[in-house]
Amino acid sequence: MAAWTNEELTRIGTATELQIASCRRDATLRNPRTIWVVRVGDDLYVRSMNGRSGGWFPGTQARHEGHIRAGGVDKDVTFAEADPDINDQIDAAYGDKYRSYGDRIIGGVVNPEARAATIKLVPR
Repeated sequence: MAAWTNEELTRIGTATELQIASCRRDATLRNPRTIWVVRVGDDLYVRSMNGRSGGWFPGTQARHEGHIRAGGVDKDVTFAEADPDINDQIDAAYGDKYRSYGDRIIGGVVNPEARAATIKLVPR
């Protein structure tokens, strides 16, 4: 399995926004959506504010593959299930990185529905 380089982790992890495009069943990419991304250790995570059934998330479940762009990095990725044991760390990362947006906005990514729709981005 591929790993992120330190430069990729830094560039993506410090980017305010990430463009995510999931692969359809025929391997073509859907239109990219702009979302938030956080870094925890040597891993990158994204969450759907609308839970597993809303927004862009269902598309990630068709092939579990797609493409991201953030911080000048373009990368094909696998969408992996995140370990729920680190949800508190991911919540803290969202709170630290996006605190300027206020608790009401951050609450959209640190609620039970969003936590259930956490994806670990794995480079391909």
